[in-house]
Formats: sequence, structure tokens, C-alpha cells
Amino acid sequence: MGPIQIVLFTVWGLSTLALIALVLMHSGKGTGVSDMIASSLYNASTATGVMEKNLDKLTVIVACVFAACVVLAMFFFPQGIVGL
Repeated sequence: MGPIQIVLFTVWGLSTLALIALVLMHSGKGTGVSDMIASSLYNASTATGVMEKNLDKLTVIVACVFAACVVLAMFFFPQGIVGL
């Protein structure tokens, strides 16, 4: 495995963990456990809307990085990883 593949897998793994964390940080839209957790983090302040928009943008960027890593992995490993 070359250095490009190692960098690709590292970025892929970090983007996976970041994407999971960012999705879990979004506030819930209804009642339930997610709304209970989000209400303790977000008070009804005016900055919540701005924070949510920035969180949306960051989530989309990380999702695009994750998708790009998946596409690049298809080109670098067309037959899959054999022998690992």
C-alpha cells in the first residue's frame, strides 16, 4: 500500500468520525431524546439560528469530502483490498 492510499484512508476515517459527530450535533426537530439533549445545549437565543446554519454548511462540506474519498477509493482499489 502506497502513501497515497494511506492518506486516503486517513482522510476517509477522519471524515467518517467528523460526519457522525456533526450529524449528532444537529438539534432535533420534534420531541424525544434528541430534543431533550438539544434543549440543554441550545437555549432559545438568537445565535442558535446562526450556529445551526454554520453546522449545516460544515456537515455538507464534510459529507462531500467523505463522498470524494469513496470515489477515489473506487479508482485506487477497483478489485478491493486483497491480502490484508
